[in-house]
Amino acid sequence: MAENGCGTFDAITPKALKAIQNLGVTHVWYTGVIRHASAQYNTPAITKGKAGSPYAITDYYDVDPDLATDPDKRMAEFEALVKRTHRQGLKVIIDFVPNHVAREYKSVCKPEGVKDLGEGDNPEWAFSPLNNFYYLPGEKFEPSFPIGDYNEFPAKVTGNDCFTAHPGHNDWYETVKLNYGVFYQGGGEKQFNPIPSTWECMQAILAFWAAKGIDAFRVDMAEMVPIEFWRWVIPQTKKSHPDLKFIGEVYNPLLYRDFIGAGFDYLYDKVGMYDYLRGVTSKSWAAEGISHYWQAVDDIREHMLYFLENHDEQRIASGFFCGSGRAAEPAMTVAALLGRNPVMVYAGQELGEKGMDAEGFSGMDGRSSIFDYWGLRSIQAWANNGKFDGKKLSDAQKELRHFYQTLLTIARDNKAVTDGLMYDLEYAQGDGFDRHEHYAFIRKADSELLLVIVNFDDKQCDIRVNIPEDAFRYLDQPQLDSATATELISGKQIPVSFRSDKPIMVTLPAWTGAVYRIEATAK
Repeated sequence: MAENGCGTFDAITPKALKAIQNLGVTHVWYTGVIRHASAQYNTPAITKGKAGSPYAITDYYDVDPDLATDPDKRMAEFEALVKRTHRQGLKVIIDFVPNHVAREYKSVCKPEGVKDLGEGDNPEWAFSPLNNFYYLPGEKFEPSFPIGDYNEFPAKVTGNDCFTAHPGHNDWYETVKLNYGVFYQGGGEKQFNPIPSTWECMQAILAFWAAKGIDAFRVDMAEMVPIEFWRWVIPQTKKSHPDLKFIGEVYNPLLYRDFIGAGFDYLYDKVGMYDYLRGVTSKSWAAEGISHYWQAVDDIREHMLYFLENHDEQRIASGFFCGSGRAAEPAMTVAALLGRNPVMVYAGQELGEKGMDAEGFSGMDGRSSIFDYWGLRSIQAWANNGKFDGKKLSDAQKELRHFYQTLLTIARDNKAVTDGLMYDLEYAQGDGFDRHEHYAFIRKADSELLLVIVNFDDKQCDIRVNIPEDAFRYLDQPQLDSATATELISGKQIPVSFRSDKPIMVTLPAWTGAVYRIEATAK
């Protein structure tokens, strides 16, 4: 930390928040807020990296002292950040990590009268709904690598459902799994009556943070916690905070509808849309396949969160993805404008952050470290020593950020995107439209009409787009003999006929997208 520094709550100033909002943002997800294990305060041998994993919580009722200007006033500094964020008209998201905690979990900041996790456990029981943890009686915690003087007996079960006292280096060895009343060692039997102790503990934690003005929780590994818990806790929490949102990290598409039914507002669309857009961008998958992935969740599509980067995934500009932030412009255009569902941008994505540093625990893997004290050069250039004016960015970074700013502002401020219908044009295309490389759709609300066309090809293309009769019926849109198409990203205008018998002809450079606002030409 002394060598590389660490950002703080106070560093996110009103000027910073205004610049973030001007990017087209509505919510800020502050990651790593809740206090987690670090080598400075915990046993280094069971801590990943020097800063530690933000998902190895050591105190659910505290915030990370590293993020405070004055560690003794850390909670007050975080509360002030929440207020600053709200004053700027932005909403606040933080992580909720329900499946596991750090091996050395101990809350010293819990409210008076609150029982600590594990405080009443009987470690001689491998399982009991009265326990907060799972135990391996008679076995000492001895992973497959040295841990020095750290002693844990009996061993607790590791967070990634690793029911052995000897987890490996690729296991979540720094964490222990929480017990929600599922007897995994006994065939998965569920013992939920009476309500397990862990349920009540976690409900109290959610209420604690909601009372601080948090607008949404990004729920880590939500599907590793029984669905019955979510059906119980989300309605309870929303009784007092009806506008509170829950965003679930769920990777099994077969469970999506169950989790939405349990009260989740949004779910990661990782296994579907993220994976496919990445494949189209970097593996020459056919663009026309995008249609399958929105159709597969069409009944719940407004609940799916789109993204092209997050802390688990490799950076677009890394050598592991496609080596250039600009190469993902078509995919980002689809993710931002295809539906009414939200889209997420990971810090530095809009600047082409490469993630190619060989930093600490994770090494060079195309991701930005979440385990070590490290700086993102692109973010530092944008921040410009607290001016947040982007003057230290390269011309290429400025151009990419302008693209994101324009695109996200279109997504945020156009009713055709936020509330409109979507008509997929892919199936109706013929000669002059390469369905392997091109994708097109329409967004419409009231009189606002947008035509979106993207080119995934690595060369400039002349593209011929057909608008079928059915599109006009579905969108309740009259055909226009004479119209003007204003491209909202570049500002250029072209005359068009928006008709079923007159294909629209456009030329798009390699790896770009275009968003045309179609308006009848005034007579």
